[in-house]
Amino acid sequence: MIIWINGSFGIGKTSTAELLKNELDKSIIYDPEEIGGFLSNMFSHEKDDFQDYELWRILNSDILKYMCSVYEIVIVPMTITNKNYYDEIINQLKTSGVEIKHFILNASKEEIINRLDSREDSTEWAYNQVDRCIKEFEKNQFNAKIINTNNISVEEVARIIIDSI
Repeated sequence: MIIWINGSFGIGKTSTAELLKNELDKSIIYDPEEIGGFLSNMFSHEKDDFQDYELWRILNSDILKYMCSVYEIVIVPMTITNKNYYDEIINQLKTSGVEIKHFILNASKEEIINRLDSREDSTEWAYNQVDRCIKEFEKNQFNAKIINTNNISVEEVARIIIDSI
């Protein structure tokens, strides 16, 4: 099973993923950004967003498929707003019989900015993505379970996810 945790940059995806890993036996966290960084470095930043590389989507689909054959639960904390890109990855996995549980963490713009401000590794790029992410996730084009993270702890978010699966 894949637990895909989606949402704006700074929303708490990685913190939630770490709590889930501690609570769910036979689980692992997989971060598709690592492949994205590799591709960006290899191709000298030909694209502004590594998700625009078709190879990123192919590699992640293949890696996730393999990981699901080794681990019972693969937790993926990854922002993805392009429905077509998400479908490319997910449809390959579903064809292989992989179960996917998709969650979108959301919060007010003010809360997201506050969370980015509290992080040491926040970049200008992450701040510039907030409006786009909020707009795309409001559509819920992914048919994911939306979790409003305003005024709840990361532990509560993790509990909601566990109770949903």
